Amino acid sequence: MSASLHDLIGHSAKPPGQPHAQSLYDHMQGVAEHAAAFADAFGSAPFGEWLGWWHDAGKVASDVQAYLRGETNLQRGPDHSSAGMLEAWGDSPLLRHLAVIIGGHHSGLDDWANVKERVATKKTTQRIVDAHELAGALLREVVSEPQATDVPAFLQKGTLDQRKRKIAFWQRMLHSALVDADRLDAEAHGSPEAAALRELAAPDLNALSDILEAKQRDLIAEAAPSLINQIRAELYGACLDAATRMSGFFSLAVPTGGGKTRSVLAFALRHAIRNRQRRVVLALPYTSIIEQNAAVYRDVLGANAVLEHHSAVHQPEPKKEDEEDAETERKITLAAENWDAPVVVTTTVQLFESLFAARNSRLRKLHRLARSVIVLDEAQTLPPELLVPTLEGLRFLVEDYGCTVVFCTATQPAFRVPYGDRYTAYFEGFDVTEIVPDPATIYRQLRRVCYDVRTERPWSWNEAAVMMRGTPQALAIVNTVNDAQALFDALDHPHAFHLSTRLCPAHRRRVLTEVRRRLGAKEQVYLVATQVVEAGVDISFPLVLRALGPLDSLIQAAGRCNREGELLPALGRVVIFEPAEGGLPPGAYRAGTEQTRALLRKYGEAFEEQLHTPDLPLEYFQRLYGTQNLDPYSIQKLEEGQQFRETARQYRFIEETVGVIVPYTPETDDEEVRQRDVALRRLTAFGFATRRDWRALQPFTVNLRLSLHEQSVNHGLCVEVVPGVWQWLGVYDGNLQGRGLDLQSDASRLIC
Repeated sequence: MSASLHDLIGHSAKPPGQPHAQSLYDHMQGVAEHAAAFADAFGSAPFGEWLGWWHDAGKVASDVQAYLRGETNLQRGPDHSSAGMLEAWGDSPLLRHLAVIIGGHHSGLDDWANVKERVATKKTTQRIVDAHELAGALLREVVSEPQATDVPAFLQKGTLDQRKRKIAFWQRMLHSALVDADRLDAEAHGSPEAAALRELAAPDLNALSDILEAKQRDLIAEAAPSLINQIRAELYGACLDAATRMSGFFSLAVPTGGGKTRSVLAFALRHAIRNRQRRVVLALPYTSIIEQNAAVYRDVLGANAVLEHHSAVHQPEPKKEDEEDAETERKITLAAENWDAPVVVTTTVQLFESLFAARNSRLRKLHRLARSVIVLDEAQTLPPELLVPTLEGLRFLVEDYGCTVVFCTATQPAFRVPYGDRYTAYFEGFDVTEIVPDPATIYRQLRRVCYDVRTERPWSWNEAAVMMRGTPQALAIVNTVNDAQALFDALDHPHAFHLSTRLCPAHRRRVLTEVRRRLGAKEQVYLVATQVVEAGVDISFPLVLRALGPLDSLIQAAGRCNREGELLPALGRVVIFEPAEGGLPPGAYRAGTEQTRALLRKYGEAFEEQLHTPDLPLEYFQRLYGTQNLDPYSIQKLEEGQQFRETARQYRFIEETVGVIVPYTPETDDEEVRQRDVALRRLTAFGFATRRDWRALQPFTVNLRLSLHEQSVNHGLCVEVVPGVWQWLGVYDGNLQGRGLDLQSDASRLIC
């Protein structure tokens, strides 16, 4: 019977240079084999195989075949996913979970209620019913239905509501496996050159671990004797020792400057080898740290081993004469589509919004997380309002999908809390292993700053400016963009610089480069910034001023002071002050600031000393989480009802914004600028943006809140070049010491 599938078309011969159509049998078989292999990573191979055979069952219909032969004038092919969806919606309750997957393998996961309604409609549509019957006659002899014994055991554990959420998570994983398999098989037919590039072998984890450890031995041997270098070597050794443990949750609580960037990678690689895991995924909250850490990892492991994946990644056009680099670059671009790389460095937004996504572009890579080591750097930045579903998603990955998760930060959040001399879970399912046996000792040994709390009365911006100007080099970190601009104006100094989200990424990189140069040359330099410099940004000032804010932000700010211990035995100075005219972002940030004030009142003069311990952040986060609704959007209820689209809409890691392209042009010629201008010309000429165009524009994009964007449009300061791509027509202060997108200028006064 299966021979008839050989006579039908699965993919036409439309791609240039592709002389032959692909048979429906070959396509179904290819997808089934890929999807089964992908789903096997989480014990679901029979389900992946069944989906692969049935996903395109509707292509047996005569009108679909006519379309694929080019015999119609239709712009889009007739419905070919509903026939397989009806098969899943048969008598087996088990297969019904797959109906939403087949029905959405092109359009994304839909809400369960919509799938039920669609099934009811398609059951009365004769062409769909006929296609389903014909496909059944052809396919039921080729592939068997998965049986109850094929169901992964983890889906049957937990309370009824937990099992419902586990099923929704499993559906996303299977959907990811099917979508990736479908696209890879289509690519093999239509773009064999791209498919061949994917087959180029990347270094395996054993080789990468050996490379890292060899380079680390050289680094330690060459390092000058010092207490900090000794501690870094000890930390590295502790990570290697802990890597021999079984998979699970781990915590790496190390103050800034402890060398955790390389140490946690060493743990992840060796641990993955020990537990037969497949890749390492390092997730960080800000693109600035991602670029910094990814550069370190590429330098150690090689460009072919590290995928840097975020919206602002800069991917230059390879030179034609350098075929090897061009091949590597193209392979990295392809790997970004499905995270098929041994080491992935990405944003926490990419990672977590994929866990709760509905769109195929985000879901495609999800199955690659199974049997991975996931490192969450700066774990304290996880949004409290999403914490319950986020931590449950991580627990599913660890317990059901063979993952290890490492919470890595200088300010560990209270996912567990101290109880006597033991730790108990604050959130269900969190048995966390400390990688460093005695974090408190590490904190004492790495003390490089003294805290000076000056909150007895509010300070004016002029007072803060006077303190900064009293020393040759100083950094001030404040809570809002408006505060940064106000202090920058009050500072009024020829060697002052400004950093905030009003500067596009390309502009921010140039400012940081100049600031680092001046710091290294011992030249006069003053930097006023928002929180964009706090987590992981590699700068070191002798004096840091920090406006009172959430406790973790105060401690992170201290990581920008005497970072490398260059002042030792002297200490850097971190002054915490209360701005008289300062603002606070709403929500968890404001709540965190109030909890910091409460701790100030509790500890009084001892607060400065408590800031040097790992216990104060735990107490702070316990207080913060205890006063917040940690699932205000009812994500768990949405998951229980398989409301995939509504879940994706509600589960947003960052406030929804609109990116606008700004007219920033640095003083020197720049390849990034050339690519931006080429992308803009293509936009104007063709009316749409390709993925490469959009990536070229990202370094020159500033994100505006929806309300601010709307005002900008109303006042003619922002125009839509093509649908979804906006350009700023107002003032952009692009000087090295400029303030970026300038809402205080005459051209923009109406929307201040």
